Amino acid sequence: MAQALIALGSNLGDSRAILEAAIETLNKKPGIQVKTHSSWYETPPLGPPQPNYLNGCALLETEITPEELLTTLLEIEREFGRVRREKWGPRIIDLDLLLFDNLIQQTPQLQVPHPQMRQRAFVMIPLAEIVPNWIDPITGKTIAELAKNIDTTGINKL
Repeated sequence: MAQALIALGSNLGDSRAILEAAIETLNKKPGIQVKTHSSWYETPPLGPPQPNYLNGCALLETEITPEELLTTLLEIEREFGRVRREKWGPRIIDLDLLLFDNLIQQTPQLQVPHPQMRQRAFVMIPLAEIVPNWIDPITGKTIAELAKNIDTTGINKL
């Protein structure tokens, strides 16, 4: 069994209900078990003007490969009605694979660890809540150490 960390976000519709349903959907997928998830955080958007997001992270145990997990995450996004229109635009759901054990992988389809996660408070703060001692394989620092130096302006725990 591998451990994986994902980020969840939504800023359209009933975001809290959508994210909770996404957690339940993930837990029903073969080879995936949600071990825990963070609190939900209201966060300001990146990109064009749009509503604030609700964000969080989840720790998974999985028997599937990182590529299969990414495919599953994209399938769940489609099931929930996600349509990709513009980069960083509003979305009903966003599921990102952040970390997969201590894997470092860069392919056209998948980059693990997620390349922007260390700069994003809406990722690092919920990660630090659930896995503060997880070692980032790129920097060798713990998630808690990385989260200490991030600007948390506008991040509100619900």
